[in-house]
Amino acid sequence: MKNLTLSIIAVIMAFVTVSCNQASNKNEQSSNDTAVVSQEQSASQPKEDDTVAAPVVSETPSGQEAKATGKEEAKNFSIAPIVTDYLSLKNALASDNDKAAANAGKKLLGTLNKVDMKTIPADKHKEFMEIFESAKENAEHIGENAGKIDHQREHLASLSEDLKDLVSLFGTSQTLYQDHCPMFNDGKGAVWFSENKEIKNPYYGSKMISCGKVQQTINGK
Repeated sequence: MKNLTLSIIAVIMAFVTVSCNQASNKNEQSSNDTAVVSQEQSASQPKEDDTVAAPVVSETPSGQEAKATGKEEAKNFSIAPIVTDYLSLKNALASDNDKAAANAGKKLLGTLNKVDMKTIPADKHKEFMEIFESAKENAEHIGENAGKIDHQREHLASLSEDLKDLVSLFGTSQTLYQDHCPMFNDGKGAVWFSENKEIKNPYYGSKMISCGKVQQTINGK
């Protein structure tokens, strides 16, 4: 009987010891987990000496802001490209070169067709359109009539009047000389424009290259 009692007591003591060890292990594990979490939180927070980068704010230049909002400055119309092609055409006829004149006429027609009508001031639009249509017709005739230099020269006289009106309406960015041939068109005369003061008559070419005079010097703006 005494031995049985001692055995029961021994079993109880063993059970208590195991339970205490398990509880101790759980406490240690919990303590370790807490320490790990604390270390991770500490690592994720910046130290007092660390520098925190500020958000970068990009500045947009005023021109880019205008494009972003769709508000671009209106372009000003210039007759400079038209003048350039006209002078090429005029010089070709002064050299009796009908083929070069035809090519220049086609180029001028292309330049006229590329004009952005939105750049034409409203108060000049109606007058411009009348000149524009006439200039296109004359450039087209000159471009389509290689081999018919007399016909090309007739349309140059009309085209020169168109350019005269354009210069009067919009001014010019380069100095031009308004020349006059008194004999062309059965003595009625005709004007033309040149980039040089020297007379080189496009209506008669080599036949009477120096026929004519400078009527007016138009200074570029």
